[in-house]
Amino acid sequence: MNKSDSERIAGYLKNKGYKSVSKKEEADFIVINMCSVRQSAVDRVYGKLNDFSKIRDKNPKVKIALAGCVLKSDFKKIKDKFDLFLNNADYLKIPPLSENKNKALIPISYGCNNFCSYCVVPYARGPLICRNHKEILKEAEKSIKKGFKEIWLLGQNVNDYQSPINKKINFPKLLKMVNDLPGNFLVYFLSSNPKDFSDKLIDVMAKSQKIAKYLNLPVQSGNNKVLRKMNRAYTVLQYKNLVKKIRKKIPDINLSTDIIVGFPGETKKQFQNTVKLIKEIGFNIAFVAKYSPRPGTAASKMDDNVPLQEKKRRWQILNRIINEKQKW
Repeated sequence: MNKSDSERIAGYLKNKGYKSVSKKEEADFIVINMCSVRQSAVDRVYGKLNDFSKIRDKNPKVKIALAGCVLKSDFKKIKDKFDLFLNNADYLKIPPLSENKNKALIPISYGCNNFCSYCVVPYARGPLICRNHKEILKEAEKSIKKGFKEIWLLGQNVNDYQSPINKKINFPKLLKMVNDLPGNFLVYFLSSNPKDFSDKLIDVMAKSQKIAKYLNLPVQSGNNKVLRKMNRAYTVLQYKNLVKKIRKKIPDINLSTDIIVGFPGETKKQFQNTVKLIKEIGFNIAFVAKYSPRPGTAASKMDDNVPLQEKKRRWQILNRIINEKQKW
């Protein structure tokens, strides 16, 4: 989603007559696209503030803008370092400037209503806003005509999609509409919450020729107590049953997942439940994150009692089991 935002900001600037430069020191206008979802990403922006000061010393006329998924608490700390601020929702409809003709990144929605206890997206990006399905199809059609071979439909939870001009068009119907566009391409989507991954969506994926045999299905933890604390509205058994249904209809599916290790209160035994689950399911790849508290979330009020070294150890275990044995 952040990469999509960056492409649209670049498209907007190009339309305004700006040209890109190879070094930020040569720029008249710099946009920093921030992501408050993880502390490490926030720290990278803080780390660049000194660079900005040096650039200003050499070029007092330079304008530096801040965009992206920014928490209010982060914004307050660094707002005086920037000249202006861009609201991501304002450039959802702007044609992207993509240097990579392989992937067309198309947001279908913005924000989220799920409020997982560790996630800042509802606070930083706001409540769910869905795009008009006609705009999405038009953008996909243009991308296909330009030669893009992959159409990626993006949303914090694509399963929540519902066209604002036709309530009958949900995500499975939108997916089929994109699949039915003429051309030689594959359709991907990110990301899905297991709690509302419908049988209809499975059927559309199984029957559609252009939908890629790839699915990112975040599990986050293999322990029910941790899942409840995360405010993930499914159990381990429900997740496993969903995977069974998907693999029955789509046997050659490549399955990836997201996992958080070291969530507040996660015991070694609960972590072993996650290890057991990933071994049982056999993911092709996993995006494993070490938990970091984000201000304003429910989890930030919990005791972050898993030491960093232990988080690293758990991360290494999962990475070794899954990612060092990539099956695709």
